[in-house]
Amino acid sequence: MPARILLQLDTDPQASTFDAVVAVDAGADVLLRHGGVTVDTVVPLVHGAMFTRGGADLASTAIFVGGSDVAAAEGVFAKIKKTFFGPVRVGVLLDPSGANTTAAAAVVAAARHLSLDRPSAGLAAVVLGGTGPVGQRVARLLAGLGVAVTLVSRSLERAGAVCERVRGEVPGATLRPVEARSASAEEPELAAALARAELVVACGAAGITLLDERGRAAATGARVLVDLNAVPPAGIAGIGAGDKARDQGGQVVYGALGVGGTKMKIHKEAIRRLFAANDTLLDAEQLLAIGMDLERAKGA
Repeated sequence: MPARILLQLDTDPQASTFDAVVAVDAGADVLLRHGGVTVDTVVPLVHGAMFTRGGADLASTAIFVGGSDVAAAEGVFAKIKKTFFGPVRVGVLLDPSGANTTAAAAVVAAARHLSLDRPSAGLAAVVLGGTGPVGQRVARLLAGLGVAVTLVSRSLERAGAVCERVRGEVPGATLRPVEARSASAEEPELAAALARAELVVACGAAGITLLDERGRAAATGARVLVDLNAVPPAGIAGIGAGDKARDQGGQVVYGALGVGGTKMKIHKEAIRRLFAANDTLLDAEQLLAIGMDLERAKGA
């Protein structure tokens, strides 16, 4: 079998060391790293991956797309897919700033306690910081599972735009934008959404409290709360970064590090699956499926 070569394409000037280390740990034999990749410069790099091997050997070459600019990485991912033709293609994973693997891991964590795999369950969720890279993907994944999502942002306009985008990507999605001007859920619409939501996920920027003690008290219906902020102060009051399925007064809580172990397992398994077939394309939905597969394997 040929060496497993991973072409790491990063939209930042320097390709991520974190992603490189994970790739090696996941079994890539050779890592070719390129920073500053754009839609205009990616095609020759992809051609180099496509045309140097043939037949079954193509599965031993794969591409990872990353970078801190999520929109730019998505553009590169889309360009790569358009560059392929017929059977001449290689596997591709999209995970800019870990947004896709983190979102998938958060949903996997919630699914341990809620019937997210049954659309008939009629679950409701609130996604705080829903216009950020991770928040948008958490909302998209939950909506794809039939969950009614209230997407919260400091800007109602931005929240509405994200909801429209997700509806375009997920037919039949139920999403509602809500504006939050404080962390105390003073807005009646937000307080009502928190009261009826079984799941609350905070996806805001590092060190920003999105739900303080008063705001959290409004989440009377929440059975699971996930805070993806690892930097103090907490994104949701009372949740520690290391919390993992910890019971707090009848509510199950997860912190960023409590979700992080699952995120790493999804990331590594995704790299391994890239080399299983040359037509593998892994976006957020496929990464969630990998996470659910790993959960089922644990229970087998």
